Amino acid sequence: MIPKMSTTDEEKNNPTPTQANMQALIKRVEQLEAEKEALRLQVWKSRKKPPGIIGYAVLLTGATALLISIVYSSNILALIGLGLSFWGILFLYAKPVQYMKAGLIDSTAIASLTTIDRVLADLKYKGKGIYLPPKHLKDFKSGTVFLPSKKGTQTPTAEQLSKENVFIKDPEGLCLVPSGLGLTNLYETELGTDFSKVDLAYLERNLPKLLIEGLEIVEDFEMKVKDNQIYVRIQGSSYAEFCNKLREFSNICGTFGCPLCSSIACALTRTTGKPIQVAKTAHSPDGKGLRILFRILEDQSKPPEISQAP
Repeated sequence: MIPKMSTTDEEKNNPTPTQANMQALIKRVEQLEAEKEALRLQVWKSRKKPPGIIGYAVLLTGATALLISIVYSSNILALIGLGLSFWGILFLYAKPVQYMKAGLIDSTAIASLTTIDRVLADLKYKGKGIYLPPKHLKDFKSGTVFLPSKKGTQTPTAEQLSKENVFIKDPEGLCLVPSGLGLTNLYETELGTDFSKVDLAYLERNLPKLLIEGLEIVEDFEMKVKDNQIYVRIQGSSYAEFCNKLREFSNICGTFGCPLCSSIACALTRTTGKPIQVAKTAHSPDGKGLRILFRILEDQSKPPEISQAP
């Protein structure tokens, strides 16, 4: 006689239409979030050269003027030739940056993050997001943030993470793509390194210079490591206005994380190889300053040890 499957087992094997629709919705939101970050990164990295034909034409004219000045011993033509040659070279090698209003890009991200906020509110999830190292994922350049249904630090097992499912049953929660994953990959590209192969001291030395001078995302950045806690202070962030809008959504700012905070958490979890949780955030009265306290958790996602048969 075939044993009757319990209601719990049926729900696990055959998710309800509501869960299926919600999972499809979350996948779509993650896709939109990834497209938004790709657009932002493209704006930062995009460079546009002036038409090459103009540079070559000006350079050729300048060189011709210099040759004629030599033949006729003309100082005026020499000055004109030098000036045109300078501008020709400048047109060929100068790379003016294309600018786009940050509000235009941020407005496209609010809708997707609002959807995630509503999903978490409907599910009544209360736990803080836990950023998990990508060592158990198929792509080491990817990442995941686990949003538990209850407060605590319990994380999914390695087997659960390898399946890359959105809904996790034990412990109950959601596994989503972090909003700052694209930024973290950009950090590695700019620094020419793999965060999984460096230590926290490397991030402490190089992240401030990258964010302030390299990418010009913030005006000031400070990072300090003490035991299992990491203190970060940010001032004058280009995400400041965007973060102020996100503060209206409690499930985003305190749980899922804004792109900038999320990117730092992703970098930390890659470097430490351990789960990272945003323990506390504090904004300055003018909204331009941000203080973040990250906590390094013990890795509970290790696969179970298989004992050898005697």
